[in-house]
Amino acid sequence: MPTLFVATNGLSIWTSTDLGVTLARMPTSTALYSGSRVWSLLETPSGLMAGSDSGIYRWDSTDGRWIGLPSPTDVQLVTALAISPFDPNILLAGTQPGAIYRSEDGGQNWRNLHVPMKPFVSTGFFEDPKSIIANTKARRPAAQHWTRVTHILFDTLDRSLVWAGVEIDGAWLSRDGGRTFARHAAGLVSDDVHGFAVVAHAGRTVFAATNAGLHKSADDGENWTFQQIDSEWQYTRSILIKPGQRDTMLLTNGNGAPGTKGRLYKSEDAGRTWSDAHLPGPVESSVYFLATHPADPNLIFAAATLGQLFRSDDGGRNWIALPQRLNEIRAIAWLP
Repeated sequence: MPTLFVATNGLSIWTSTDLGVTLARMPTSTALYSGSRVWSLLETPSGLMAGSDSGIYRWDSTDGRWIGLPSPTDVQLVTALAISPFDPNILLAGTQPGAIYRSEDGGQNWRNLHVPMKPFVSTGFFEDPKSIIANTKARRPAAQHWTRVTHILFDTLDRSLVWAGVEIDGAWLSRDGGRTFARHAAGLVSDDVHGFAVVAHAGRTVFAATNAGLHKSADDGENWTFQQIDSEWQYTRSILIKPGQRDTMLLTNGNGAPGTKGRLYKSEDAGRTWSDAHLPGPVESSVYFLATHPADPNLIFAAATLGQLFRSDDGGRNWIALPQRLNEIRAIAWLP
């Protein structure tokens, strides 16, 4: 039976061995504090890796414990992890404040690539929630928001290309396999970039999901164009290609962060058009995360940010709502 892993903001990692019907929190005795914020999950040949607010860990399924790895020495909050599909010894870690680190020995040693990302921004935080002050704008000092790397994607078609998204500092591209990065944000409606997908179908298209909507590029990010989806909300978070089916894609959607409503969209024509995948409702926050695996392309999990989980057993045609509700979810993954 597959094992589902659910990373949370402040309640560590939860697991399920019954397809998500029941979930159990990993206790502190597994060597990852049960009150941890865990931001990212990554399958590697040596086991599942987790990026957390206390560094990087690897799950040892034999001993049932997390092993702390020699994380980047000058930062602990690891928000994104990626592994090269061409060399499993090459790993990239994204952090908060925004930075990218590289390991060439499977995570034993890391070096800061000194990508010129902004460490913080003071934009995008001007409107007051209605619950605080109604119908007025208060004068406050500019809010300082630390940037963070949200997603790193190695291009499986071209080993020289690696993408990184930053909240909030745009899209970054490496043309040398993840050794150096340059900013590629021309045409983005927003610099709040959440995720990427690369499609090779009648040409090459790169998709970027942002808080202001979906974007695509036909020239590897030299120019981005906004692609509106058929939703009253354009906020998008995760985008991926279904394993083994290059034309089938999934895109998460909602009415904000964390939002009060959410949807999942599906494309069967390589992202040219999108339709509602009809998650069983009500979906009470924006849908953020997806989990697939080549071992069974038809088994897909989806998570709304404020704790709801959904499962499809038929490749995304039909979905069921899972009964247990968690706190804020930050990443999901399943392993065979």
